[in-house]
Amino acid sequence: MTEDKNHILQRLRAEVLVGDGAIGTMLYAKGVSLDSNFEHLNLVRPNLVAELAREYVRAGAQVIETNTFGANLTKLSSIGLGHRVAEINRAGARIARGAAGADVLVAGSVGPLITVKGEVRELSTAQMEEAFRLQCRALAEGGIDFLLLETFTSLEQLKIAVGVAKETGLPVSASLAFLEGGRSGGGTSVEQFCQAMASVGADMIGANCGAGPLELLKVITEMSGMTDMPITAYANSGFPEYLDGRYIYRATPDYFAAMAQKMVDAGANLVGGCCGTTPEHIAALARTIKPRTPAVRTRRHRTSASEPAQRVQKAPSFLDHWGSRTIITVELDPPKGLDCSKIIEGCRRLKEAGADAINLAENPLARPRMGNIALGSLIQREVGIEVVVHVTGRDRNLIGMQSDLMGASLLGIRSILAVTGDPATMGDHAGATSVFDLHSLTLIKLLSDMNNGVNAIGNPLGSGTGFTIGAAFNPNTGNMAVQGERLRKKVAGGACFTQSQPIYDPDILFAALEATSGTGIPFLPGIMPLVSERNAEYLNNEVPGITVPDTVRTRMKGLEKEAGIREGLAIAKEFIDATMSAVGGYYLIPPFGKYELAIELIRYIQQRERESH
Repeated sequence: MTEDKNHILQRLRAEVLVGDGAIGTMLYAKGVSLDSNFEHLNLVRPNLVAELAREYVRAGAQVIETNTFGANLTKLSSIGLGHRVAEINRAGARIARGAAGADVLVAGSVGPLITVKGEVRELSTAQMEEAFRLQCRALAEGGIDFLLLETFTSLEQLKIAVGVAKETGLPVSASLAFLEGGRSGGGTSVEQFCQAMASVGADMIGANCGAGPLELLKVITEMSGMTDMPITAYANSGFPEYLDGRYIYRATPDYFAAMAQKMVDAGANLVGGCCGTTPEHIAALARTIKPRTPAVRTRRHRTSASEPAQRVQKAPSFLDHWGSRTIITVELDPPKGLDCSKIIEGCRRLKEAGADAINLAENPLARPRMGNIALGSLIQREVGIEVVVHVTGRDRNLIGMQSDLMGASLLGIRSILAVTGDPATMGDHAGATSVFDLHSLTLIKLLSDMNNGVNAIGNPLGSGTGFTIGAAFNPNTGNMAVQGERLRKKVAGGACFTQSQPIYDPDILFAALEATSGTGIPFLPGIMPLVSERNAEYLNNEVPGITVPDTVRTRMKGLEKEAGIREGLAIAKEFIDATMSAVGGYYLIPPFGKYELAIELIRYIQQRERESH
């Protein structure tokens, strides 16, 4: 490590420096399987990592990175290497330091913390700080010159990382991955990024990955007019093309170097390469921009604020009468085939009975059924009752989700219940896989963004979608306080009502109401009338999120057919009697599409309401 901790900052004021290129791309090219953990190579194949670092130095790189991008606690713990985080990072720093020699600077690479797909639990601030602190300290101990936080998509996580990295006393560079349109995957604009990084004390800022050189050039040009800090630019080698079982990047070294020259002209101080770039790209880059002094920047002031997207006027909602009478929604499963006559008839009968809305689940238990968005539109058009469409993160990636939600808005769907979804492994299609680009919390945020007229990366939609956003609540857990806190996060993200899993014990509902007090949104407890002993045992033992108390299962013991239905309805009515004064509505879930059971409960609720007046 150079003696002056600010050596990198001093050099960047006087000259433009050349960074290195991709590490993962090149390790793969050297025969390392994509299934391998590249950072673990610092321990098991250090000579291979050092060989690549020396290739970049020979190509003309003046700054090389450590092979530690994903060497954090969350990623390494997922493969059983969490206890070796510090060791892997120190080794990565020592390898790069040894390859750098006296004149080349070493950047300690730190990437974002990513939870496992489909994992609903989010890392707390304290957990993120702990993970970043462990990695940054180890890199500093290994002899790096500065910390390079790169490829972040979450501005909030990057702010936390910068704060922890500053504890080392080393200069800190913070880089966000911007996509086409000049926003990050989390929707952050260049201006928001610059302001946030200035507020947390970053020493350098920049952009990397995300898109190819042309898009990165646009970001760097905008960034240079908003900050006096040194700017880093690490572009991908264009967009990858899948060819013969591997991804090929088409941008030639000469094209890449020419675009990098334009980034330097726009104000970049440190220019290197990200995904797809090779020592050949860096050699061309070094020939093109060395030696070069930094460009003179002109600070640009905003001339006017961009016009906010036009929000859609809020449509009538099943919640409009909340507080004046008991609101009732009824869940029906879409058909497994193409005949939807039964569910249409059921919806008509339920509307006549007084239901306020129909819930349509999306492929419950990961078994394919008719698409609920199209079916919901048909029900609204033919029956004239509002539909609450369930949308899961299981079946669509982020791109398809936004497309389908825009389509739902076009078709007149206004109420969405955002749920993570049962994993595909629960279903009957062995080849199906879960997507989980989004879970319930991030899906609620996306819906809220779309209501505000922007997509997932902040690009305008032209108008807002006008969705009434619902959140699921599971009271059948061992820790009601955790569920209450999760609901508060969902409300903060934009949820404006919640519906729960089926509840059979009034005391559980009262505990749930206490745990969620202060959220200020309607809470509709789920009621699923039982129909037999077998039904009760199946729900209790095989269906996630449902618990049937021993006392209730005892009452259902030995019962089936009409006797089972009568007892199941009696249990549901007793639950209504015990809770009606505490809630403003119910979410009825008749099993097996037996909407007649829901109709009887609707009439019972209406009778009890009349009696109370």
